[in-house]
Amino acid sequence: MARYIAFDVETPNRYNNRMSAIGIAVVEDGRIRDSFFSLVDPEQPFDWFNTQLTGIDSEAVLGAPTFDALWPRIEPLMSSGVLVAHNAAFDMSVLKKCLRGYGIPWQPQVKGLCTVRMGRRLLPGVSHRLNDLCAYYGIELDHHRADSDSLACARILIRYMESGADPARYLRTYAME
Repeated sequence: MARYIAFDVETPNRYNNRMSAIGIAVVEDGRIRDSFFSLVDPEQPFDWFNTQLTGIDSEAVLGAPTFDALWPRIEPLMSSGVLVAHNAAFDMSVLKKCLRGYGIPWQPQVKGLCTVRMGRRLLPGVSHRLNDLCAYYGIELDHHRADSDSLACARILIRYMESGADPARYLRTYAME
């Protein structure tokens, strides 16, 4: 069975080109084996909307690492399996913009899964918003908190696999350059 790296990012403003938090949950053999969370100093101003949504503001990230300082710690995790996100286009885009913005070279392409796309095929007629899927499956969620959202994404992926879904059928390639 493959290794899956479920991740979620929160952003400080409408530009979605920096992170204010990242959560990572590692799935192996159908179980969550590891997790990681960090606030991230985006080195950009926070929009009121994003702060209201995430609870993260400039005071919360005081002393937090910037993305370029955090990357050496999370890169081994991010490179160790198939990336998974709920609405992967968003999270992959923010990751790509952070890498570019800090001039950090990484893989030109990564394999990834989107649990929204999987869910639309596996559970037609069900809302695929993260909070709705968590309610459907009875998964605990503190929504718009990167640690909770990444764990929820991992648990949703596990539920899909337990129901017989083959994640390999849903793999996509995401450009990171």
